[in-house]
Amino acid sequence: MALLRLDKLVSFCTGVSRKEVRALIRDGRISVAGAAEIAADMKVDTEKAEVFLDSRRLVYEQFRYLMMNKPAGYVSSTDDPRDKTVLDLLPGEYSRFSLFCAGRLDKDSEGLLILTDDGTYCHNVISPKKNVFKKYYCRVSGMLCDGDAVAVAEGMTLPDGTELLPGRLEQISESECFIYIREGKYHQVKRMLSALGKPVTYLKRLKIGSLELDPRLEKGSVKKMTYEEAALVFVNEDYNNCIN
Repeated sequence: MALLRLDKLVSFCTGVSRKEVRALIRDGRISVAGAAEIAADMKVDTEKAEVFLDSRRLVYEQFRYLMMNKPAGYVSSTDDPRDKTVLDLLPGEYSRFSLFCAGRLDKDSEGLLILTDDGTYCHNVISPKKNVFKKYYCRVSGMLCDGDAVAVAEGMTLPDGTELLPGRLEQISESECFIYIREGKYHQVKRMLSALGKPVTYLKRLKIGSLELDPRLEKGSVKKMTYEEAALVFVNEDYNNCIN
């Protein structure tokens, strides 16, 4: 049983400040087990308490996990002085939470992006030591060859000396491939393929671990994930194929 102050629980569930929650309580809009005569500092059981805002029951969640289908033209940042960020795409119900990106996508890249307020989860998603492979669809200028797959599998050293861990390149056509990597270094996929003489013309992330981009999710849209869905990033179905 986890006990939490009522004003903190309502703030977590709604995104409003604790000061605003206290005003809601004074107005009789918050009730616990049917009673509106309550105090902001009362302790409630986060799992069992029946807390309502007006007629809506509030379900406590310590952390939030959102899947976004990122469109091109937005930077994966919480704030940027020059460009629009992915946070600008969030519906109003999420705009007041302190969400950040669990891994980034380049401004002109598209696809699967996770937004969360769980710092430990974010660290584990992006840490190369956790071997969370990310799958990308790439179109390139030029013709791919078997040697490109060998270079990626062996681990590359880029012209500037940056060393990359082994990954996998799966060729689809002369100019299309899937790339699997477990790192997220600056413009990594683009720099890899550019070093192989095949500059990227289009890049989309499809998968993180075993979490796949929902094909029904429109560009610029988000959906709330369950804890079970969020945990799929740590199920690496492609792991062995990527390091063999």
